Amino acid sequence: MTDPDDEREGGSHPFSEGEGFSDPEGFDLDPPELAVDPSEVDPVDSRVLSDLLDERQIAGDVDVEELIDVGLSYIEINRYEQATETFERAARFAEDDHLEQEAWVNKGAAHAELEEYDAAIGAYQEALSLDADSEHAASAETNLAYALWESGQTEQALDHAERAVERDHRFAQGWYNRGFFLLERGLAEEALNNFDNALRLGFRNAEVLEEKARALEETGQDDRAEEVAEEARELREQAEEELVRDRQRARNA
Repeated sequence: MTDPDDEREGGSHPFSEGEGFSDPEGFDLDPPELAVDPSEVDPVDSRVLSDLLDERQIAGDVDVEELIDVGLSYIEINRYEQATETFERAARFAEDDHLEQEAWVNKGAAHAELEEYDAAIGAYQEALSLDADSEHAASAETNLAYALWESGQTEQALDHAERAVERDHRFAQGWYNRGFFLLERGLAEEALNNFDNALRLGFRNAEVLEEKARALEETGQDDRAEEVAEEARELREQAEEELVRDRQRARNA
């Protein structure tokens, strides 16, 4: 994760998969990786999909799990406003706290994609008020930390990043997030330990390695920093090549 004032502003916000969260994911400041790229989708198909989603949302019988799926489908076509409305409807109709919490976390993430950070903060707080110790809590804390950071509340952001890893010590992305905040506050040694925790837990990508290289450089370990930075460049090149291959396969399908 780089400085939020650089070219990689924005955010990526973990959503559920429609049947509860799988492994909780942390945030980064890169543009979101979504399941559907509107630039690669026929706009006619996108309109048809959104019409179908609108029909499902206004159906008479309220199925909360289906509403959550509808909201996630809106996310896939970047219709975040409709997603927030759908997730809120799901939360209001949910009789099960587990589903209600899932809906609030997803609603917050959709607001964050719209850069509506106050609304996102409110949604995450709603989620945590239901159960601060649930399996969703680490994701809610991480997303809340991101929204607080973007709204300028950096001290509170670090507090919630710390709570995320306290709730789940094996939350790899949570360690990465905490490391980022610490590094931004000039605590490079402690940040380095957090990045190493993330890597040990399997969270290994170019962003983590880039931030680790920055921490190494700030602690005077220049040679090691260059080695890690080179590894980050190689991973990024591999990811870009894989993306090109995936797009070529999609076009040929």
